[in-house]
Amino acid sequence: MIVDAGPLIALFNPGDRFHDRCVSFMRDCNATLVTTWPVLTEALHLLGFSVNAQLRLLHWIERGALSVVDLAPGSVAAAARLMETYRDRPMDLADASVVLLAVQSGARDVLSIDSDFDIYRLPDGGWLNNVMRLNAN
Repeated sequence: MIVDAGPLIALFNPGDRFHDRCVSFMRDCNATLVTTWPVLTEALHLLGFSVNAQLRLLHWIERGALSVVDLAPGSVAAAARLMETYRDRPMDLADASVVLLAVQSGARDVLSIDSDFDIYRLPDGGWLNNVMRLNAN
């Protein structure tokens, strides 16, 4: 399952309105979790109010809870094309990297609190499964 920045931020920020939901989801999640460097960078930036929160996230990754993977060569141009296509949203680099990782890996499940993942399409016309939105209470 590909993880977007929102759940990472919520997981390590007890004041986030999605914190309890993300903690509960992660507690019950058996999937292998992966993300991209742009997603991790965005999450760390938005956790910048607390070095402790940033370090908890990094140590969580270090313990193997989440893998950070590299995107294939040519991903910068592919990300730019996606960002152009979805410029009305607008799509940022982290979101584009999630879509590109889905294409690269074949994974279709995405953990996100961002409703934009209900809109983004894959090159084959397929959809991503926004697992957090599908399990909304």
